[in-house]
Amino acid sequence: MNTKSKQIFHWRVVAASVCGTSHLRNKQLCQDAHHWQLLPDNVLLIAAADGAGSASQGKMGAMVAVETAIETLSHSDITRDCLADDAIVESLLNQSLVAAKKAVEDEAVACNKQPQDLATTLIIVITTPDMAAVVQIGDGLAVAKDHMGNLLALTTPDNGEYINETTFLTSPNALDRAQMKLWRETIVNIGVLTDGLQMLALNMVIGEPHKPFFFPLFDFVENAEDKTLAKEQLVRFLGSERITQRTDDDLTLILAGFPSADLSGEST
Repeated sequence: MNTKSKQIFHWRVVAASVCGTSHLRNKQLCQDAHHWQLLPDNVLLIAAADGAGSASQGKMGAMVAVETAIETLSHSDITRDCLADDAIVESLLNQSLVAAKKAVEDEAVACNKQPQDLATTLIIVITTPDMAAVVQIGDGLAVAKDHMGNLLALTTPDNGEYINETTFLTSPNALDRAQMKLWRETIVNIGVLTDGLQMLALNMVIGEPHKPFFFPLFDFVENAEDKTLAKEQLVRFLGSERITQRTDDDLTLILAGFPSADLSGEST
């Protein structure tokens, strides 16, 4: 009996949020947060958020946003079949975004704070081996790589009119400024990051993802068999001199890889 054809493949995910060197110097908390969940049938949910440095409870806003977004989607009975409908995908992303916004605003009330005290960006991704969809408010970046090696920026950072300005989930015009993208291809990799890594990951002039940044990281996640070790390696990478020489901001990076061998129905 040929056991190879019966081998089951799943997304491999490695993710980390680390405190930027400027926050460490000032003894501040990491304002970033991330959350992900793998549903049946290889439906992968990812969320990343960057709490505003100017917001007193930015970390709380980021945590509430990512947890609510993923929880909302995980309770939505998502299947690969329903994700074949563009309108359903758009509706799911909008529902999770609205739920996250409401949860952050409710948390502000519970803490006797103003919504802007919990200001945060938010990126939400739904992906399968057949598609990738994202909604984003604020800066940061989501990218996908297809089986042909094409790398697509699913979103572009919303940096606002001025340097270090962006739209937050709690901004009055947040939902109007949301970006949404759906890409139907054979997806083998997903990368999601907060704005601390933008200068390394994105060619800001032409707005395209930087292949020399992403491709080695995508190779890394595809070969990451030991989840604990892989996360330790990712944390070390984010804290390395190569990164900290270029940015002192908090950093979040979520990497996902789907074994390309499974796309042809064979294992290697």
